Amino acid sequence: MELLLILAYAVAVFMGLNIGGNNAAASMGAAYGAKVRTKYQAVLLIGVFSLLGAVLGGEEVIKTLGTGILPQGTILLKGAIIAVAAAGLTVFLANMLRIPISTSQAAVGAVVGIGFFYGASNINFGKIGYIVSWWIVTPILAWFLAYILGKYFYTDILIWLADHSDSEESIKRILKVLLTISGCYVAYSAGANNAANAVGPFVGAGMIALSYGAVLGGITIGFGALLMGGRVLDTVGKEITELCIIRATFVEFTSAIIVHVASIMGIPVSLGEIVSAGVIGIGCANSGMHIIKGEVVKKIMIAWVVSPLLAGTLAFILMNLT
Repeated sequence: MELLLILAYAVAVFMGLNIGGNNAAASMGAAYGAKVRTKYQAVLLIGVFSLLGAVLGGEEVIKTLGTGILPQGTILLKGAIIAVAAAGLTVFLANMLRIPISTSQAAVGAVVGIGFFYGASNINFGKIGYIVSWWIVTPILAWFLAYILGKYFYTDILIWLADHSDSEESIKRILKVLLTISGCYVAYSAGANNAANAVGPFVGAGMIALSYGAVLGGITIGFGALLMGGRVLDTVGKEITELCIIRATFVEFTSAIIVHVASIMGIPVSLGEIVSAGVIGIGCANSGMHIIKGEVVKKIMIAWVVSPLLAGTLAFILMNLT
């Protein structure tokens, strides 16, 4: 049992580090692409505000992954270890390929894989359907809001700033402050939503209390952003489309609001998916579809589909092997 506990903490840390390197890193991709923050500044802010989000607002999503998909007591310690390990391995592979996949989808897929091992009757398919509907709606909403803001409000905001500012430098300072605030808000929302992916099954297994789980998840996500966040920043911030400061602010605020609302509702959603959709929406509003680098977008979309299936399959296989 003592060895299992050590292994449990190890896989929770492993998952948290990879979340920080993948989805949490995407929270600063827009600002990094707009050249407002250096890579080091971006990952430092992600680390701090992801921890705050996990501690202050992460409990509802932890409850969902811990007991909302499978009844409490279904996942025991061994199952929790395998669920988090399977999701962590899936996200780790994506990090190595520099693809901003959904850690939430991987985590949910792994829990569902455990559920199938114990019998499909244990799975709350109504809850799964509700979660999946959020996965479908949230990137579409992010794309739509970013497109509308970029298409119909961008010019008006430029004119307003020019009329109310003394110089071009003062405009830049205002925009940089706004982008810093919006990026920190995204990182906070990411922490609130993604901490569950690292610790939710362990809370459901009764290994760790809800509040301590939020702290552990937040700390590991923060360190993951510092250690591995730079790789995915390049993909989200530079390889999809070019961003100016105002458009990057649009992406970050819309993404943060969507993820924050999902966290309040206890729904694990994909920050990387939502931010990427927002960046694509801004690109469409700015210059049309032709400026989007299709191969990068295609690779991301494939990963979104593959991540829950791979994590669930890994979890099911590992349960049978052990």
